[in-house]
Amino acid sequence: MAQPLSRYIRNIPDFPKKGILFRDVTTLIKHKKAFRQAIDKMAAIYKGKKIDMVAAVEARGFIFGGALAYKLGVGFVPVRKKGKLPYKTHQVSYDLEYGTDTLEVHTDAIKKGMRVLIVDDLLATGGTVGAVVEMMNRLKAKIVGILFLIELVDLKGKEKLKDYPLHSLIKFKGE
Repeated sequence: MAQPLSRYIRNIPDFPKKGILFRDVTTLIKHKKAFRQAIDKMAAIYKGKKIDMVAAVEARGFIFGGALAYKLGVGFVPVRKKGKLPYKTHQVSYDLEYGTDTLEVHTDAIKKGMRVLIVDDLLATGGTVGAVVEMMNRLKAKIVGILFLIELVDLKGKEKLKDYPLHSLIKFKGE
């Protein structure tokens, strides 16, 4: 019987700053059976659904999004921080705890009406993926769903994304 995926997540206290418990996915992706199990479970949620593209957020989201796009037989769109893409881009800025950040996709990455699955490694407050949702809506894409490996339930990021089907494989509460 397969181990629960949460067993493969390393907890690192006080990273990146005091009071934060960081959930490290590198311990899951280095374990071939756990990584395969995670991708297979993600793919099973969306098997048979019409999806044109998986859009994933750098950097850890790329790991899951790329593998999932391959497994589903669809295209992959990298969502990057400002200045990282070499061609013309669409941008969306969003608020962080201290300041703002900007995400970009190439102007030819998403066409009107494309059915997009948004993927990232972890849902905390929902700010980053909320910006991706805003971008996809501006581009008139159809968001098929939003998918995470991990959800930090107590941070209530799911509430910001409540208008879309959302799945997470691992849920951590109050730790």
